[in-house]
Amino acid sequence: MDFSTPDHIQDLVKRTRTFIADEIIPYEKDPRWGEHGPSEDLRAEMNAKAKAAGLFAPHAPKEFGGLGLSHLERSWVFEEAGYSLLGPSAMHCGAPDEGNIHLLNEVASPEQREKYLKPLCQGARSCFAMTEPDGAGADPTMLAATAKVDGNGYVINGRKWFITGAKDSTFVIIMAKIEGGPHDGEATMFLAPMDDPAIVLESQMDTLDTSFAGGHWNMRFDDLRVDADAVLGAPGAGFRYAQVRLAPARLTHCMRWLGSARRAHDTACDYANTRMAFGQILGKHEGVGFMLADNEMDMRTARLSLQQASWLLDQGDRAAEESSMAKVQCSEAIWRIVDNSVQVLGGAGTSAHLPVERIFREVRGFRIYDGPSEVHRWSLARKALKRAAARTA
Repeated sequence: MDFSTPDHIQDLVKRTRTFIADEIIPYEKDPRWGEHGPSEDLRAEMNAKAKAAGLFAPHAPKEFGGLGLSHLERSWVFEEAGYSLLGPSAMHCGAPDEGNIHLLNEVASPEQREKYLKPLCQGARSCFAMTEPDGAGADPTMLAATAKVDGNGYVINGRKWFITGAKDSTFVIIMAKIEGGPHDGEATMFLAPMDDPAIVLESQMDTLDTSFAGGHWNMRFDDLRVDADAVLGAPGAGFRYAQVRLAPARLTHCMRWLGSARRAHDTACDYANTRMAFGQILGKHEGVGFMLADNEMDMRTARLSLQQASWLLDQGDRAAEESSMAKVQCSEAIWRIVDNSVQVLGGAGTSAHLPVERIFREVRGFRIYDGPSEVHRWSLARKALKRAAARTA
């Protein structure tokens, strides 16, 4: 692995950093950014600025106007985008659209690429419906939504929740279990336009985070009829495609929220460098300085871990274990960084006067999203024990 930053990425990083500072951070006081994410008109306004700056959807394939960045190249740019919680929405590189672009680029048929991937790369929004209130969550094998074989198509029924960005999305990727036919009982992904009346948005969920466009929703499918060509990829391959999407998506979450953690740390450093307490600047007190030093080390190890896993993906490796490790390491390091930053800032860190309070709320969910830390540790331990058993067999 080459640890140098390519020249073209250095230039892209500088441009992204300037764009976020000059164009996006000023929007953080805009009332159109509410508790359920930026409004659609705010998102469109920011998207237009990202397009003008040549920074829109940098991960998207070049054939549809993106920059076609590799996984490792994304790590530098996405971290800069995440320096503002609005940055990923502005640059159209946030969840779930970024992960859906990757999945469709890997799996979609030529017709599906034209119908769904192309408009998504150009600014449309989408959602990914897998998590269920009484079924699939941390354990996706508990999938309860069904797709009953019906002639040359399927009839989908089921309830989903925590579906990010469902409102104002143009289409949804649905994970459901086939009933009937040769793939009976097998998880499968389906594509469907969100304006179908059989797709019902039941209620918007109030959550800690506030940066995802469209917020999070409870939704259901009431006899949603789709044709056979609505299957994404192959019938019965839903869990395999979920891994195609989830391993890179874990890492891009790490990248974006590492940028947010760096913003919190920078804010704390600026404060500790100017605030006086007990006869000297705050940062010279060891209790404060050690927290800032821990932040520096956490940022470095998190960045190295996620970049190494990204590099493996670029080599064609599945990087399942590495991305799982990086997700746990980064989510927990990011939480420590932001928590330390709040502590250094004292009362100011708990108020909306500074950006750290909102970042604090935002990153807490990351230890749960894309698999709780405990599930990843459980999986990693199983694999470690399996290797140990093989050595002694």
